[in-house]
Amino acid sequence: MNRLDKWLQVSRMFRARSRASAACAAGRVTVNGQQAKAHRQVRVGDRIEFRIRDWQRILIVRELRERSLPKAEAPRLYEDLSPPKPEPPRRDAQAVVVPAHRRRGAGRPTKRDRRQIDRLR
Repeated sequence: MNRLDKWLQVSRMFRARSRASAACAAGRVTVNGQQAKAHRQVRVGDRIEFRIRDWQRILIVRELRERSLPKAEAPRLYEDLSPPKPEPPRRDAQAVVVPAHRRRGAGRPTKRDRRQIDRLR
């Protein structure tokens, strides 16, 4: 049997075991629908869910390993039921905000100036 944090690292879901442990400690990893700690033992057939930024990952454990595999072979350790990875938001040319212009040496903005700057943004 394997520890959860070690399996997540061996399957290349996290770059380091410490990051996998931190995700477990933060309560972001569930096994079979229950929050799991890093020391939880993983078995073949367990359903592991966690979030990486905006991407919800859902994995079914297919194989247990003690040592890391090459990246190309790592997917054989799990069945991936995750939805497709969301695309990052596009930056439109119109969305670029032009900073408010102040005369050089005008000093720190007053409360009124800050309100006007905020309205401008």
